[in-house]
This record gives sequence, structure tokens and C-alpha cells, in this order.
Amino acid sequence: MIAEYKAVYVGRSAEIVEKKSKFIATVFSVESEQEAISNIEKMRKKYWDATHNCFAYAIGLNNEITRFSDDKEPAQTAGKPILDVILKEGIHNVLIVVTRYFGGTLLGTGGLVRAYSKSAKEGLLSSDIIDMIHGEKLRIVTDYNLIGKIQYIVASLNVNTVDVIYTDKVEMIVVVSDEIVDSFTKKIKEATSAKALVSKDEEGYFAILDGKIIGI
Repeated sequence: MIAEYKAVYVGRSAEIVEKKSKFIATVFSVESEQEAISNIEKMRKKYWDATHNCFAYAIGLNNEITRFSDDKEPAQTAGKPILDVILKEGIHNVLIVVTRYFGGTLLGTGGLVRAYSKSAKEGLLSSDIIDMIHGEKLRIVTDYNLIGKIQYIVASLNVNTVDVIYTDKVEMIVVVSDEIVDSFTKKIKEATSAKALVSKDEEGYFAILDGKIIGI
């Protein structure tokens, strides 16, 4: 099992121009090869008048399925550079289609590699990329006089807080990665002399964007 990986939360498009050739990178989150192929066909229909619609995708937590196409560009100058960007960034279950409108000036093999790589990077930069972390959602129930100690531990270990509920007690819901869940629980018990109650709500992958939990 992979403890942490990156994925696309919201895929967007980005455009660059190299020597009058226009490159449009469109990023998709895909869960299967069939979904990837369907989105590729949509892009081919949308940009039916383009010179090339090149693509690459990586599917599976271990990149079990990787494919790319140069779409009649010189071999290894388009699809492979796009795939290299995906693999270097460590993003899974992603498809990037880069559409090119030829501007009349040849870029050469090196120029094409740089253009397609740059376009793929810009597409990812324009998209929302999330960290998927495997861990546990914990519920901590404590008295008001102990919440400061718990908040200090949460902050010092960079634990993500989902919610804090104030009633006659304080209830804090956090997501802790597998890597530190045991040490985190131990620190809470030690700091509160086991007065704070820690229970597990659920276990799985949790989506984090810009340091905030966005999906459970």
C-alpha cells in the first residue's frame, strides 16, 4: 500500500506559444483506461482542426497502466515528454492531452520536447493537485482545560484538523497519517494523563489541498 500520492482534484487547461505554434494542455483526472480514451476522443472532436492531439496518461497507484501518443509528431518528442512530466511530478490517475496548432516554423526535435514538456507542466500548474494520504480519522474528546496541550501537539506534528466542536466538552476531529498515528495517540495520552478520549472514526485515503482536508 502506498502511504501517500498525488492526484488531480480539478483539471484545467493552459496555453503556451512557441515560435507561433500554439500548445494547449488539458488535464483530466481518470480512474480507468476507458475513461482516459473517452476524454482523448472528446479532445480530438473539440480540436478537430488541430495539427496534433498528443497525450499521455498514468493510471493506478503503482502506474500499472501508462500510455502515450506522439500523434504523428516525430517519435519520442511529444507523448513521452508529457508522460515524463507526469511521472516526475508523481501524479497518479491523470491524463494530459496537449493540442498543437502549427505556426509555420519548425521547432526541431529538441524544441518539440521542450514545448510539450513545458505545456504539460503549465497544465498541471493551472490545475488543483491534491495529496492523498492514507491514515486514520480520530475523534478526541477532552475537557476545556486540556485542549491547549492537544492543540500544541496537533500543530507540532502538522496534523490536519477536520473540525472542532465545543459543547460541555471539546471534540476535535483530526486526520493522522499512518506513519505517526501511534506516536500521536501516545503523546495525547501522556500530555493529558489519559484523560482525553481518543477513538478511531475511519481509515483510508484522505484528500488534502493546500494543507486543508477537502475529502474523506
